[in-house]
Amino acid sequence: MTEHRFITIGQLAARTGVAVSAIRFYEEKGLLTALRTSGNQRRFLRSDIRRVSFILIAQKLGLALNEIEEQLATLPQGRAPTLTDWQVISRGMRGAIDERIMLLTRTRN
Repeated sequence: MTEHRFITIGQLAARTGVAVSAIRFYEEKGLLTALRTSGNQRRFLRSDIRRVSFILIAQKLGLALNEIEEQLATLPQGRAPTLTDWQVISRGMRGAIDERIMLLTRTRN
């Protein structure tokens, strides 16, 4: 393991403002993948900061965890997603977000 590529669960929580328990929950649901040290401590890739940020944004947009999981599954594992990777996800989510906007607009009228 190259140490500078990895952060602890506490560091991930501090960098994202998400509780450690929420990070464990996201891991349990398959949204994040932690590596384990020989002492069984969790280590996350630094790029997981972006994944957690994506989860938070997607939840605010009204996406369910299973929808978020589907989108995150398209990202590469073991490396930081590129701009192109995020653009593909954005295009994939656009339809679901547009549907939610139409539904909210109808209920507002």
